[in-house]
Amino acid sequence: MRFIAALLPLGAMIKRTLLLAAAAAVLAPTVATARPMTATDMHMMRRLGAPEVSPDGRYAVFSLSTTDLAKNKRSNVLHLLDLKQRGSAPQPIAGADGGHDAVFGPDGALYFLKAVGDRDQLHHMAIGGQPAVMSDFGADISGFKLSPKGDAVLVWADQRDCPDLACAATTFAAKEGGSGRVYDQLFVRHWDSWAEPGTKSRIYTFPITGGRLQGFGTRVTGALVGDTPSKPFGGGEEIDWSKDGRTIFFTLREAGRIEPLSTNLDIFAAPADGSGEPTNLTADNDGTDNLPTVSPDGRTLAYFAMARAGYEADRQVLMLRDLASGKVRALTQGWDRSVGSIAWAPDGKSILVTAEDTLEAPIFRVDVGTGKIARLTGEGHTGNVHALPGGAILYTSNSIQAPDDLYLLQGKAKPVQLTAVNKELLAELDPITVDRFSFTGANGDKVWGIKVKPVVNKTMPIAFVVHGGPQGSFGNGWSYRWNSRAFAGLGSGYAVVSVDFHGSTGYGQAFTDSIRNNWGGWPLEDLQKGLAFATSQDKQLQADNACALGASYGGYMMNWIEGQWPDRFKCIVQHDGVFDARAMAYETEELWFDEWEHGGKAYFEDPAAFEKWNPVNHVAKWKTPQLVITGEKDYRIPYTQGIAAFTALQRRNIPSKLVVFPDENHWVLKPQNSIQWYREVGKWLGQWTGNTPAN
Repeated sequence: MRFIAALLPLGAMIKRTLLLAAAAAVLAPTVATARPMTATDMHMMRRLGAPEVSPDGRYAVFSLSTTDLAKNKRSNVLHLLDLKQRGSAPQPIAGADGGHDAVFGPDGALYFLKAVGDRDQLHHMAIGGQPAVMSDFGADISGFKLSPKGDAVLVWADQRDCPDLACAATTFAAKEGGSGRVYDQLFVRHWDSWAEPGTKSRIYTFPITGGRLQGFGTRVTGALVGDTPSKPFGGGEEIDWSKDGRTIFFTLREAGRIEPLSTNLDIFAAPADGSGEPTNLTADNDGTDNLPTVSPDGRTLAYFAMARAGYEADRQVLMLRDLASGKVRALTQGWDRSVGSIAWAPDGKSILVTAEDTLEAPIFRVDVGTGKIARLTGEGHTGNVHALPGGAILYTSNSIQAPDDLYLLQGKAKPVQLTAVNKELLAELDPITVDRFSFTGANGDKVWGIKVKPVVNKTMPIAFVVHGGPQGSFGNGWSYRWNSRAFAGLGSGYAVVSVDFHGSTGYGQAFTDSIRNNWGGWPLEDLQKGLAFATSQDKQLQADNACALGASYGGYMMNWIEGQWPDRFKCIVQHDGVFDARAMAYETEELWFDEWEHGGKAYFEDPAAFEKWNPVNHVAKWKTPQLVITGEKDYRIPYTQGIAAFTALQRRNIPSKLVVFPDENHWVLKPQNSIQWYREVGKWLGQWTGNTPAN
């Protein structure tokens, strides 16, 4: 039997939200300087990086980054927070300016990367002391992990097939003339980069002697060919040391001609000194295995596993492997949620995990012996969980209201907020309300949504936002890309409405799976019913004055709505959406995604599955004004899809506009570009709803 002990039941969460909204409405008139949040505000907020904790649990180290709009980039400053001193504030670390990716060693000192010349080098620094350079890397590295005893370090870097990091012992043939890249297998390009034949993300270890890294680095992956950490989003969470420092556990998908068709990431164990070939610990599972995390006593490896090959959004089940016997057991097989992160309690008797759950992403405790589940937090999107000595839990949490801050949870007490890194800026902004709602959607299933509104005594046009993924959620979390609070602040205020349609995450695996072969079916029905329900229940929403917006799968849905729901919206904003399923099937890079979503076969094997939900087949019915946005470095849904949609709009004489970012990928990340994005979106919404943009 599944058991979840929630500290705050959903009904109480909704009641609390409504009470907060009422309080905000009462207080709003007294805030003379309040104003809507703009995209510029969003980018000027300080961002709290992933914290690390000292072995004794006293200190947390993390970066706080700020934006330089003139230079169009962010810069990090390492900060230290005393967790034992009540009311203490984060303090910048003198001497560590420009440092990043800081961790504590077993000696309690800091280890971090900082530029020396034209590349990062590893530094060591006692608390209150001065940093000392430890390395002389002969190549650029992407990250590092210190061994448990502090006597070795592991780094990963994009490198050619070399036995050492610097390729110091390798002689390569002279490159022939011409600039052309030559390929004989996929990937040709991935996410936002062209593949460099023979170059992979590889891991290397260095022993530490006398405070310095020794040698040129020894490759750990042996003859394996693949990226570790995985591309494009993997990091240090995919690598761990054994407690004795002799073994490295890492995740890798073996590259080959079929790599773009495979989600088969496996977990390998390899000697840390490179003296032997890696051993595949999860060879029996053809789905994804990831997040190898060694228990405090070193005897057990925790990780998550997906059961189905070729599916990137299958349920992530928490697994335990006895490292001595090799015996494996599934700890959360009976829990219909997907484990997103793993952190062992110091006593090894439980594991802290995060998982999406009905618009929130709480922390759960999993009992190692019984598999019993207990929910530990209520509202918000949690992450970066650390189990501290003594039983307390340090973590980050954000919401639609505000970005990440640090929190401390001790026993059954209410979580304590330790930082308020954007307190002053947030105090300048108009309050908003966040209301959850549910309705009966497609297939008679319960479907959830969220409304975000400025606290004003008037009706508002609607910004109807549709999430991407498609296995995703527009839940109660902060985003620096699609930010509900920023949308609400456009013009003189919008009511932002979203629906977690069939295919969304946090509602059980069957609900997530239901979008397969169903892209334009149940999800569209959910969106139609959800918007109708929200407008019938809330008279502040101008039901006849709405624009729809979506990116990625949400962008696909914008193109689908053009042909299937053409009379509902005043305008549409489509970002990096699929326009032609046939072209997408041959142009995208991660083929497993597109083929799984349409039944598991290639386009040429089952064209009908792709054409059933193909927006290009319904262009003759398009009529809604549309803003198309795309990035030239988007290789997931190539920018040609956006140009094709714009061409269709222009040929049909539909009011339309195209914005192309030459330096952005599937996401718009650079501060100035993001601000321009919101400016263009605000102008487009305002033009068709009559809501004059304020930013």
